[in-house]
Amino acid sequence: MMRLSQIYASRPFCFSFEVYPPKSDAARQSMEQHVAKLVRYQPGFISCTYGAGGTTQDLTLDICTNILKSYQVPVMAHLTCVGSTVPDLLAWLKLAKSRGITNIMALRGDPPKGQEAFRAVEGGLSHGNELVTLVRREYPEFGIGVAGYPEVHQEAPSAEVDLTNLKRKVDAGADAVITQLFYDNQDFERFREKCVKAGIKIPIIPGILPITNFAQIKRITALCKAGIPAALAAELEAHQNDPEATAKAGVEHATRQCEQLRAAGAPSIHFYVLNQSDATMQVLEHLGIQAKAA
Repeated sequence: MMRLSQIYASRPFCFSFEVYPPKSDAARQSMEQHVAKLVRYQPGFISCTYGAGGTTQDLTLDICTNILKSYQVPVMAHLTCVGSTVPDLLAWLKLAKSRGITNIMALRGDPPKGQEAFRAVEGGLSHGNELVTLVRREYPEFGIGVAGYPEVHQEAPSAEVDLTNLKRKVDAGADAVITQLFYDNQDFERFREKCVKAGIKIPIIPGILPITNFAQIKRITALCKAGIPAALAAELEAHQNDPEATAKAGVEHATRQCEQLRAAGAPSIHFYVLNQSDATMQVLEHLGIQAKAA
């Protein structure tokens, strides 16, 4: 299976989907049904997140393995520094390789619940660039993705410091930058311009989450310090008691974002699907991307 650099080089434009480990058997069955629909759009890869504190690391690998075996679609497994020593990380990487996984999303990770600030465990790593260095040195065959923040990481003291941290991850051997969700394309364009000026030459992939529930997206954006444009917020507020109208407005906004990003030269779009498929499929259909026959 291809690694990230090969995936982006093989297509003039592609897209990818991100799922997260479900918390019950019923939720997992539902997620698998949605993945079965999404793979018909022939994504470049599907990624799976890594639970807070590393709580779902085995399930992350299981989900990636099952998608790879079932659909022969490249996968990317998330890995964080949280709660793991270097030997723990190396053991996880060895297992991932044995299962045929070819791409890793390397992240420092958020502080575990109850901790205000990130603290590395004894014998662990403190920064994302250290994890990228470890993966690249010990498993050079992996493709490596890293996170970028168009509206600045919530812990960064400034945009300049945030960009410097990103450059460290890129210089350590990352293959692509995948951004946090955003709803104003100008934020992405400013971020991309700064990355280019800083000498970042790898693909910078916008992350898109179509809005289907206004209360939910307010919680998500509050956690990651992302903004919602005033006009979009007003439209969603007006439809907050009408789920269908809310989803329609969210899909229309995401479609406009994707159209503009594609026209501006984005090599790919990474969709945060929240283990659903309908909204993302509607966006893809509006973009003229048709599902392959089952």
